[in-house]
Amino acid sequence: MSTFLQIILRSLETGSIYALAALGIIIIYRTSNTTNFAQGAVAMFNTFVVTYLFNRFGLPLWVAVMGGIFSAIVTGFLIDVMILRHTKKVSPVAKQIITLGLIMIVVGMAPIFFGVDPLRLPRLIESGDLNLLGASISYNGLFNIALGLAIMMLLFYVLQKTKWGLAVRTTASNEYVARLMGVPTKNVTMAAWGVAGILGVIAGVMTAPMTSVTLNLMDEVQITALVACVLGGFQTFHGPVIGAYIMGIMRNLLLFYGSSVWGGQILYILILIFIVFRPYGLIGKKVVKKV
Repeated sequence: MSTFLQIILRSLETGSIYALAALGIIIIYRTSNTTNFAQGAVAMFNTFVVTYLFNRFGLPLWVAVMGGIFSAIVTGFLIDVMILRHTKKVSPVAKQIITLGLIMIVVGMAPIFFGVDPLRLPRLIESGDLNLLGASISYNGLFNIALGLAIMMLLFYVLQKTKWGLAVRTTASNEYVARLMGVPTKNVTMAAWGVAGILGVIAGVMTAPMTSVTLNLMDEVQITALVACVLGGFQTFHGPVIGAYIMGIMRNLLLFYGSSVWGGQILYILILIFIVFRPYGLIGKKVVKKV
């Protein structure tokens, strides 16, 4: 029982990271009508910013994180204003190819600014563990779980209960009609890219202490987040979040109780089988367009 609880606690931590990344992807998808394949690369770049501020300038970690969040907002705004805003008449597939090109640009620029050597970023809470029914989890892990849930609950509240959230949902439903109704869709999409950048850098800061800050820091997180969006469904904001937590828990359970080598691959096979029978995901539904 203690081992099972230990796995669940660890899975909730990794699930929070996947959920933040997936939420960033789905916010951009719903407002800009494109799948942002560069979410992980941009998050990696801004995590480098946090690490550079911490290691090079000796800033407190929390201050460095704030600097990374500011960098993420600016990066998101620039991508939207300078690139995506000029692709309104471009097909969704072409936009996806553009985001793939952004990966090459960001990955190419990172070594120029930060070098090629792996960097280390410590945990937000350095020490301390909580024992629960024989299972233990670090205070930093608990903080990551709580922070992830708090951020997502705040965003869902904003999306459902505020005027900005109504503007986002209207834009997500039909950007052309939203613009006719007076919704500032350009500001909405720009803000969505900024929010996605914030979610990405927070996920990166959570991931970095588990490994080192390198160019492929967010590769696995990006892939898992994209699959979580497919699993949860692209038609809602909360579907990918649910899918991310399911993947985080199921992956660790399969790795421990199934195969330590093939657990991840088994999970993807099960998801593929599920998608065959439910192609719109857990929460998604078929979109019917009226002619």
